[in-house]
Amino acid sequence: MARPGPAPHPVRETVRLDKWLWFTRFFKTRGLAARFIETGKIRINSQPVAKTSAHVGAGDVLTFPLGGRVRVVQVAATGMRRGPATEAQALYFDLDAPAHAVDVSDADVRAPDVPAPNVPDDAPLSE
Repeated sequence: MARPGPAPHPVRETVRLDKWLWFTRFFKTRGLAARFIETGKIRINSQPVAKTSAHVGAGDVLTFPLGGRVRVVQVAATGMRRGPATEAQALYFDLDAPAHAVDVSDADVRAPDVPAPNVPDDAPLSE
């Protein structure tokens, strides 16, 4: 009779990096995602990657420049297809979301009516 050994590790579901970037709509085509990866400007868990065949799975953190800023996202799910934007956004957590974001619909964005300091009300305006 065989002895029970340690429980086998569950198989982690992964997907190719180029497909995942395309599924999540960071890139318009899978080819654009592949070319970006080949530049070596993307990191998976702080490790530079230049191969499109690299795999990502839930929990991995990706860091890459896109749209004039550095994106830091955590993979939430691998996805099965390139779906609508709401489905794509459910595949990752945005870790670089601004902490100081203000909902302008609730804030009073008008400037207060405060006169300039040390200027009398009847002073002529200089041009």
